[in-house]
Order: sequence, then C-alpha cells, then structure tokens
Amino acid sequence: MPDELKKIDLPIDSPIKPESPKRKINWKKLKVPAIIIGAIFLLLLILLLPLRGVIAQGRQAVAAGRLLLEAAKNQDLAKAKEGLAATRKELEDVQREFNKIRFLKFIPYIADLEHGINAALAGISAGDKAIEALEPNADLLGLKGESKFVQGSADDRIQTAVKTMSALTPKVNEMALHIDTLRKELNQINPNRYPKKIGKTVIRERLASTKETVENAANLFVNAQPLLINLPAMLGEPQTRRYLILFQNDKELRATGGFITAYAQFRLERGKMILERADDIYNLDNAKRKTFPAPREITTFHKGVYTLNIRDSNLSPDFKLSMQKFEEIYDTVSGKEAIDGIITVDTHVLVEAFKILGPMNVYGREFSAEIDKRCDCPRAVYELEDYSTRPVGYVRDARKDIIGVLLQSLMQKALGVSPSQYWGKLFQMLIAEINQKHVLGYFLEENAQKAAESFNMAGRIMTATETATLLKYQEGGWDYIHINNSNMAGAKANMFVSQKVTKDTTVNGNTATTKLTVEYKNPYPGSDCGLESGGLCLNAPLRNWVRIYVPAGSKLTESKGSQSPKDNQPVPLDAYDDLGKTVFEGFLIVNPMGTARLDLTYTSPVKSEDGKYHLLIQKQPGTEGDEWLMKLAGREKKKFMLETDTELAL
Repeated sequence: MPDELKKIDLPIDSPIKPESPKRKINWKKLKVPAIIIGAIFLLLLILLLPLRGVIAQGRQAVAAGRLLLEAAKNQDLAKAKEGLAATRKELEDVQREFNKIRFLKFIPYIADLEHGINAALAGISAGDKAIEALEPNADLLGLKGESKFVQGSADDRIQTAVKTMSALTPKVNEMALHIDTLRKELNQINPNRYPKKIGKTVIRERLASTKETVENAANLFVNAQPLLINLPAMLGEPQTRRYLILFQNDKELRATGGFITAYAQFRLERGKMILERADDIYNLDNAKRKTFPAPREITTFHKGVYTLNIRDSNLSPDFKLSMQKFEEIYDTVSGKEAIDGIITVDTHVLVEAFKILGPMNVYGREFSAEIDKRCDCPRAVYELEDYSTRPVGYVRDARKDIIGVLLQSLMQKALGVSPSQYWGKLFQMLIAEINQKHVLGYFLEENAQKAAESFNMAGRIMTATETATLLKYQEGGWDYIHINNSNMAGAKANMFVSQKVTKDTTVNGNTATTKLTVEYKNPYPGSDCGLESGGLCLNAPLRNWVRIYVPAGSKLTESKGSQSPKDNQPVPLDAYDDLGKTVFEGFLIVNPMGTARLDLTYTSPVKSEDGKYHLLIQKQPGTEGDEWLMKLAGREKKKFMLETDTELAL
C-alpha cells in the first residue's frame, strides 16, 4: 500500500475542522463612513455634554420652584421671597449652561428651551414685584409676615391699608410688563410639535395648559389695573362714599341675578364701613312719590303686577342699564340720600362667607353653610327664606332688614380679629365671587365704572365698542350666546331647578347653523303654598321668562317648547334686537317633579380667520351649576359646568 494511503488513527476528541478562507478588510471603503460616524459622535458629545448640564441644573431649579410653590400655597410671604431668590439663582445657572449650546437654536426644541428659560425668569421678575407690592400690605391680605397693620384697632388697620393701597398700582403695572414678556415667550412654543406623552408623563397637554394659564393671568393683571388705581377713592379716600348694597335672591332668579328683596346703605370713610340703614325693598317702593307704568316685560310675563316697582327694575340683562332704571325710580323715594354706586350680592356670597367665618346667630337664628335637609340647601339660605317669606299671624316690622344685619355681622367678625386669620381667604373668595358674577357693581363716577367694567364686575352684555377689551372677544367674527332666565311669580323654584344646554353648531363659510336645546328639570316635590296653613312656599311651578342673546343678524328658522304666558299654549319664540344682539324670547313653566325643554335652530353670521370656531358664552349672574355640552357638526367637543364668562376656540 502506498505510504500516502496508509490509515492514520486519530484521537476521537480531536476532529479535523475544515480551514476557513481568510477575508481581507477593505479599510479604504470604511474610511468615509468611519469619519461620518466619528463626526456624529463628536457632535452628539458636544451637544449632550452641555445639555446634560442644562438638565441637571434644570432639576435644581424645579426643586427650588416647588419650595416656592409650597410657600405660595401656605401664603407665607417671607418664605416665598426666599424661594423667589433661590429659584432665580438656579434659573440663572440654567441659563449659563444653556449658553454653551445656544448656537444650536436652529433646532426648534433648543429654541423652545430658551423661550422656556426666558419665560421662567420673567415670571420670577413678576414675582419679585408682587412681593414688593404685598409686603406693606401683608397683614391686610392675610399673609404671614410682620406688618404695620397688626397694631391698632380694626378700623385703624383698614384705614391705613386704604391709604397705602395706592402703592400697589406702580408695582402691578411693572408686574404686568413681566407677565406680558412671559406670555410672549411662551407663545413662541408650539405644543403640537411635542408628543402627547413620554412614558407616563403628559407633555403636550401640560404645555398647552401652561400657556392658557399665563394668558389668563396676563389678562387679569391688565384688567385689574384700572380697578386698583381707583380703589382708594372707591373706598372713601380721601372723600367719603355712600353705596347701596342690594340683596338679589338668586333662588328667585331675575335678569341680573335675582329678585331684589332687601337693601343696606353703607358709608365708607377711608375704608371704614358704617351701616346707615337696612330695610325691606318693599318699604322703598312704598316711599315712592311717583307711580311708573309697567313696561311690556311686566305686563306680558309677570302675574298680577300693573306698575313698575323698584323691586322689579332689574329687567335688562345688562346690569348697568338695570341699575340706571333702579336709580331713576329710587330718585322719587322720600328721604333718600345721594349715593355713589350700587353693589349687589346674592345668597352664594353669604354662604361662601359663612364657610370661612363659621356659623353666626342673628335674631335668634343660626346661619351657616351646612346643608339643611328641609330644602337640600345651605342652612343660611333656608333661614333667610323662612324669616322673610313664611306667612305669620302678626305684623313683622322690617322683615327683610336681616340682610343688612347679616352683612354688618359678617364684617364685624372679619375685622374683629387679626387680619391674618380671615382676610386672605375672604379676599380670594371675593375675587372668585366677582369672577362668577355673584357680586356686581355700578358706579356713578365714570372712572370707577370703567374700572368695574375692566374687571368684569359690571355685568355688561359684551359689545365691541364698550367691553371687548375685557377678553379676546371680537364682535362680527365670533359666535356669541347668553341665556337669561327670569322667575316671574314662581316662588323660590330656582333653588330646585337645574338647567342643561346643548349647542350643536355647523360652520359653513361665513354662516353658522346652531341647533340649541335648553333643558329644565325640577326633581323635588312642591311646597305647601297655602297662605292659611302658614307653610313655607319655596318650590312651586316656575314661571320662566327666557331670552337667548345671539350675534346680531341671526335668523330663527325653527323653535318649539315656548308657551303663551296667558293660556300656556305652544307658541313660537319671538325675535327682536336688543343690546346690539338678536334676541329669541319665550316663556315656559317648569312644575315640581317635572321637566321642560326649548329647542330652536338659527343661523348666525360667523367667520374664522384662523381655521377655528370661536365662541363667547356670557354667564347669567346669580346662576351656578349650569351644564353645557358643545358640539361641532354633531361631534361632541367639550362638556363643562358654566361658572364664569367663557371663551372657546374649537
């Protein structure tokens, strides 16, 4: 056997593997990609290393901001001041880190980061000015910190506060400038370029919400300035002022917030409020030296009333016009004194005050914010109605002077202790009540009236010429709606009736077609309204006069649900012009344990320049908890409770 064919024995654990062919790397082909990858890596390194510093510094700024927010929530002015300084330092460190990557501003997200830093610094500057303005008035506003208001009597403190209040004005002006800068910087950021969420963190919605909040805050500062400028004079510094405080019973709803049931006359001397008289509104009517004929609204919708009385003078939804009519009749009252203005409050204000100040006893009755099972309403409301409305077998003098006594008692309790105990909460409550139209003001002095209008305290039906600067509303392009209900001899049924509005609008070119539904519901049984039985007549059939204000030039195409006030037969809604708007007017009855509904279709001249449908909803004073459902072309867009005048962009 040839040597090359001899068998060779190999170990079993040493198999022979075939030799793989060797591959040669072509370094020339990899040279260009390697350079590109290296350049990208270096670029990322240049970008991310400074950005990492921005992020780290940003976290420290956020931590400082949280401490600042906590101090603000606790109304601790001293700690808020420290927090502002600490947050500014951290933000300036963030800005220094950002300067290392400023050359990358051509990237939108890097540009947004700069806008965010600038906005935050502007916000801190506004906060600094706020501290400067608040420090001299810390005790007045219920903030923690030393203040000259602590010394002396309550009257001394309030008078000193009024004298120094003018110092707020220039600071608020400066604050408004910084807030405007903040707004402009945030407006450069487009939330839509960001994802809805990163992990569980909401991004886009938070950005949009922040922009909206800042926009509203900027409007508040701008609109508050005329009021702050005129506030010392309105509070009787240096000249004494006299005001009528009217109580509008929102449980018997009228155009401006409620049936005028009582009044109190106060004199203000450098902020000190002196009650001069308080009485039933009927006594004012009895003191008139002249009789006024009933207008169409009274003869058509009221029951058994043939003259125009002071108590029925608030017929116009525009508070200024209603108070001018009140003033015209009031001028014929014997013994009346000249006044500088009229301020109205309703039961909501009293209840909110009791929530802060606690219960109190007046005329042997306890008034509180606790729910009373007899009416499923606050006890203060039930006691007011029981005292002033229930029939009695004897003459009760000044049966509704209790409003003036209550107001005086509330003020004495608020002023009789350290301001830090109540004033901050009461101040915040008052702003909320004005915003929700539970407090309205009409002033004879022109600048004071303009100030009230600028702060949306004047209850005006908005027009382009007088109050369009209040919000962003632009007459002639925006849609508009205001639903106004008046209880015409329907007991206190508004205490039990709820309202739901569905507005379905389709926009085609410069015309909007709206299908509007207004539903009323009273789920409670009726009251004992017999005079002989002495029952407290609260829940009875609601005789509701309704007016729907829409853009001028609107056309009603269909309606149902309205009844004739004379025989309750179905009739179409009437249409006419009023207050620069088109009005659709009707009448209906809502029975206890019953429902009623208005349906109407109309067209309005509406145009959009930004591809959005804009709507202003003006809330009726004295109302709360009305449910709204907004639809566009049948698709649900927004569901909410109407608490104040509201702008929508859909």
